Amino acid sequence: MTHVDYDAVVVGSGPNGLAAAIVLRQAGLSVLLLEGKPTIGGGLRTAELTLPGFRHDICSAVHPMAMASPFFQTLPLARYGLEYLTPPVAAAHPFDDGTAAAAFGTVDDTARTLGPDAARYHRLLDELVEHWPALAPDVLAPLRFPQHPVRMARFGLSALQPATLLGGGFRTQAARGLFAGMAAHAIQPLTNIATSAIGLVLLAAAHRPGGWPIPRGGSQAIADALAAHFRAIGGHIETSTLITSWAQLPKARAVLFDITPAQLLRIQGINLSRAYEWQLRRYRYGMGVFKIDWALSSPIPWTASEARQAGTLHLGGTLEEITATEAASARGHHPDNPFVLLAQPTVLDPTRAPAGRHTAWAYCHVPNGSTLNRTAAIETQVERFAPGFRDLILGRATLDTAQMEAYNPNYVGGDINGGIIDVGQLYTRPALRVSPYRTSRAGVYVCSSATPPGGGVHGMCGYHAATRALRDVFGMKAAPLR
Repeated sequence: MTHVDYDAVVVGSGPNGLAAAIVLRQAGLSVLLLEGKPTIGGGLRTAELTLPGFRHDICSAVHPMAMASPFFQTLPLARYGLEYLTPPVAAAHPFDDGTAAAAFGTVDDTARTLGPDAARYHRLLDELVEHWPALAPDVLAPLRFPQHPVRMARFGLSALQPATLLGGGFRTQAARGLFAGMAAHAIQPLTNIATSAIGLVLLAAAHRPGGWPIPRGGSQAIADALAAHFRAIGGHIETSTLITSWAQLPKARAVLFDITPAQLLRIQGINLSRAYEWQLRRYRYGMGVFKIDWALSSPIPWTASEARQAGTLHLGGTLEEITATEAASARGHHPDNPFVLLAQPTVLDPTRAPAGRHTAWAYCHVPNGSTLNRTAAIETQVERFAPGFRDLILGRATLDTAQMEAYNPNYVGGDINGGIIDVGQLYTRPALRVSPYRTSRAGVYVCSSATPPGGGVHGMCGYHAATRALRDVFGMKAAPLR
């Protein structure tokens, strides 16, 4: 029998790679996790990007899907110092008249601010929020027969609609704008089929315990806790080990890659089939992002009080305006008034900045591969809803799409979702196969956000890929999620 150094090797330590490694180790296998950077984390890293003492999240900042993840909820991450902070307002959506829509901690609290849209809001969210723990394993899974088919069918009737249709069914500016901002996390035109799904899931997360939390100390805390748990149960991690060739890997019965198709195609000697490689080359990446981090002298002076209490802001105005600007970006344009997603962690976490100072983080969507500097456009959008904002800026750091990809090669052309999650790639990412996690080579799997259910800090791509490898290679089953 050929000597096997490890039962399984996982390449890449983003949330999905970490999740896959933990699942495999929980099954009693010897597991090695390899990371090309000096620190683990992928999109979960925190650093002083602007001025000394100001700690910024390089990629993800607010984590509704971490709280909504059925796998992460099985792990004792608080044991390793992870503490989530929940803002009074999960997300606020300001308008030009000085008001703001807001997603509060419950459906009731949110609905009562929506006037004539309150009843419809309840109809859309009540069941999803109440039954999320049961529905989550189906919603955040590859295509399969659901455990709760009737509830999933009811969710699907709304989720498969374009956001312009479902959100357009509201009567008030507040409800329409609130839903548009949530759906814009899909990073595609809001007229696309199934763009309502992300809006519904994010609203449901806002109304569940924990809401849209910010990790104390920064997003690195999530990665550190996952890594600490992996090590505590006997896993091994090696950093500063960039894999570019199959020959670099130790012998293992299963290898899982937390990378997207573009990187997988660059691994020398992996020996994938021509048909599989053909599918990988046809894989589509979506819009990129242009990101800014700010060091600020004081809190952002939002006109709307709800915005001052929110961890996350959606800046884009009305549903119609967001629809137009997202469509323009998808067509390769750079609108003057882009949709901006902004996080203000120091509203809750003073450890991120020197005493009395603050940080903020924002991005807008841009055409894939764009290197146009969008600083002025983003800051104009912030100033639109918070006059005087520019006067507070002590320092800033920016990343265009090329810099984002250089930092994390999975962000091809600045696409932080690891590939567009439209209806054509919802369940066929990265290739059309019986199991999307299997490659054409036996024992080799993809566990990144390029597999279902896609982008977000939830670890479910890694969980599902690891459970598939356990069944295929080792004849084992992972504990089911409930």
